Amino acid sequence: MDARTLKIKAAGEALTYVRDGMRLGIGTGSTAEEFVRLLAAKVASGLNVIGVPTSERTAALCRELGVKLTTLEDTPALDLTIDGADEVGPELALIKGGGGALLREKIVAAASTEMIVIADESKLVETLGAFPLPIEVNRFGLAATTLAIELAASRLDLSGTLTLRMTGAEPFVTDGGHLILDASFGRIPDTRALSAALHAIPGVVEHGLFLDLARVAILAGSDGIRTLLRRAPGSDA
Repeated sequence: MDARTLKIKAAGEALTYVRDGMRLGIGTGSTAEEFVRLLAAKVASGLNVIGVPTSERTAALCRELGVKLTTLEDTPALDLTIDGADEVGPELALIKGGGGALLREKIVAAASTEMIVIADESKLVETLGAFPLPIEVNRFGLAATTLAIELAASRLDLSGTLTLRMTGAEPFVTDGGHLILDASFGRIPDTRALSAALHAIPGVVEHGLFLDLARVAILAGSDGIRTLLRRAPGSDA
């Protein structure tokens, strides 16, 4: 079964969570795009939903396929966000941002009552970090911010290169006008400590560690669909 087929299967399962009248956060990336295509077909058949896209690319696809859109200014509370992930770790901690939309993705996810992540089973890992962690940074003070990230990482016994993401010969620029550093740490044993350390650096706008946001992960594999749930705080279930 090829990768696109797995993405379509995960997206199709996620669509079963969508109810008429929902306010949806709509993610970015190849798996999220498969969800948009399936959602659009349901909309064409009469499903009434409204979406907040997490990137200009997703917004363009939704408009092309007839999915009605709104903004967080007009609709600041969402029912459900469905998005992809670059890695899915324990307790549904995620690395996201491979597509460069991590800031908007995190804002939209945080505005939602629930987040469902969709991916193929290869994204499931025991420890996050094999996929380079995207860190969105301000253009001003880039060298100082890079140095601060390196020092913060070293204090957590993390090492690896920080690479400025490029598009051809020019730096990649996010929809918010920022740059992205991709941090190749290899393994991130303490995601919470790293999250706090990065947020303490003034030049860091946001990072791609998504903690305590996803409630459900739908993973498609050759043996079918696997659904993982994040335990509620204090729950033994």
